[in-house]
Amino acid sequence: MEVWVDLRNGESSHRAEGVDRWLTPEAKGVNEIAVKGEELHDQTHCIGAHVIVKDASSQDLGRSLIGSVEWLLVECETWSMIPFENLVAARKGSPTKIAARIRSTHEAQGAGFALESGVDALVVDSSTELLEAALIIKAQRLEHAAEKVETQHESDSFELTPMRVTSVTDGGVGDRYCLDFTSLLNIGEGALVGSNSKALILVHGETIASNFVPTRPFRVNAGPPHSYIMMADGTTKYMSELQSGDELLIVDQEGVSRPVSLGRIKIETRPMLKVNFDTSTNMHAKAKEAHVFMQQAETVRLVSQLGKPCSVTEIKPGEFILGLHGDTGRHIGATITSQVEER
Repeated sequence: MEVWVDLRNGESSHRAEGVDRWLTPEAKGVNEIAVKGEELHDQTHCIGAHVIVKDASSQDLGRSLIGSVEWLLVECETWSMIPFENLVAARKGSPTKIAARIRSTHEAQGAGFALESGVDALVVDSSTELLEAALIIKAQRLEHAAEKVETQHESDSFELTPMRVTSVTDGGVGDRYCLDFTSLLNIGEGALVGSNSKALILVHGETIASNFVPTRPFRVNAGPPHSYIMMADGTTKYMSELQSGDELLIVDQEGVSRPVSLGRIKIETRPMLKVNFDTSTNMHAKAKEAHVFMQQAETVRLVSQLGKPCSVTEIKPGEFILGLHGDTGRHIGATITSQVEER
């Protein structure tokens, strides 16, 4: 993390040790940056953008710039942590770095550790108290990085793992979302759904004939509105957030995936089952419980360890179902490194 000192108001500041850059009226020296309207410039070229967050639309403007600029300098008209958390989450996997203009020590702490990873630069005025606070947080971030012995690993592939069903119980009555796609699904394909963002279960499409209803080979009966569902870009959404035209990820029992567009959503009140399962891959390890709610209907199927569709009305404790398990939580659908507990 870097520390910048803001000298745009004509303040003079000695080049304190630990300061990485200076905001100045004109970028004339090394490591000086000038704010020119909505752009950031060094001595030779534009290096980023400047956004003042006043409301949701200005926050969305900042998010839209992520991925297209090297630096994004963000100032909040009225201090709020939420925009910084949202921007830090959106920045994941992008080359864009976020610089936060802060005006107090508690703002420095908040922005410096937003979603535990924090922004990439704290921008302060030349007051001793603020500068010292920013430099302390910079040192803490370095210590935190040095102490982190477990490397986070993310893969673009979807390796489905078997998870042991521990119980199937009454789930009451809820709003069930049927997702109808603009493409036909194959047998073996479905969507990744779950009540826990770290544990998503493969829910099979309605591609298998039943004695009582015809197949709906474009449909996944995906459960209630609180459930997470995997999108085509690797983020998640709540079921209630989905809209026609969204691209979701369809996965088969081998983990082969493809994007499919959502044509419509059919919501009806139906009785539910709660399927509880253990995500621990080591039978001797402490159980890691997760669950998913599904409509109580024989046409709603999960996928067994052997890759065969199995009705939720017939699943028994001790059987294994396929799903996607991870160790990272999510914020607005994007994976984050901060600790998240879900029950």
